[in-house]
Amino acid sequence: MTEQTVDYTQLAETLYETTLEAGRKIMEIFAQDFDVNFKDDKSPVTEADQAAEKIILRDLATVAPDIPVIAEEQASAGNIPDVARKFWLVDPLDGTKEFVRKGTDFTVNIALIEDNQPTFGIVYAPALGRMFVAKDPETAVQMDVREGRFMGKETIITVRDVPGDGITAVASKSHRDAQTNAFLEKLGVSDIVSTGSSLKFCLVAAGEADIYPRFGPTMEWDTGAGHAVLKAAGGTVSNPDGSPFRYKKPDFRNGYFIANGKVDY
Repeated sequence: MTEQTVDYTQLAETLYETTLEAGRKIMEIFAQDFDVNFKDDKSPVTEADQAAEKIILRDLATVAPDIPVIAEEQASAGNIPDVARKFWLVDPLDGTKEFVRKGTDFTVNIALIEDNQPTFGIVYAPALGRMFVAKDPETAVQMDVREGRFMGKETIITVRDVPGDGITAVASKSHRDAQTNAFLEKLGVSDIVSTGSSLKFCLVAAGEADIYPRFGPTMEWDTGAGHAVLKAAGGTVSNPDGSPFRYKKPDFRNGYFIANGKVDY
């Protein structure tokens, strides 16, 4: 049986609405008092994580029933399907620590992995009203969202040339370490933007920053969608030695990486 070619346009049309619905549910819970539980790895989880994941899994089962899904909360519960060359990565609420603190830098993430690389992805920051999409492997767009609806048209985004006044790096709010600081100092970075979740990839993709180094632990569902957006915008994600950053690793656990626009490092 011949494997079907992915219709990226159809995926986008369906999953835009899925992502908006997940975002509305997250914001509904965000506005309330909610309980915070902790998983075995001591990371927080809330009902918003679980509710958003349920919405996304429901729609992926309709739009692409033959493609297995690796989703964060399902994986935490031990529900990890076997995957082949094509699979979904879902992080329904990346930046749960930000969410718990009533910050705004949390995102909904859906990515399609094909042959160890992301080819389609959506990153939606519902509290900020920004959605970033890799509509296909070579086209990245962003949209503004207000009250759960798109405002205006899609805007194509691309990585920028490094400005003459210096490099802007983006780094984690929660996970800055000495190795990251040393890397940024060696580059001679002129400005550092601190933000949470997969938004870091998207700021580089949109030309609002130039590089995002990560020398700390992440999982593939943390990075897949943001990687897809950055790649489609003309950027790269590589291992620190410059080799390709690939997916379908053991336990879906990432090593260190550099997400880059056009910085020569």
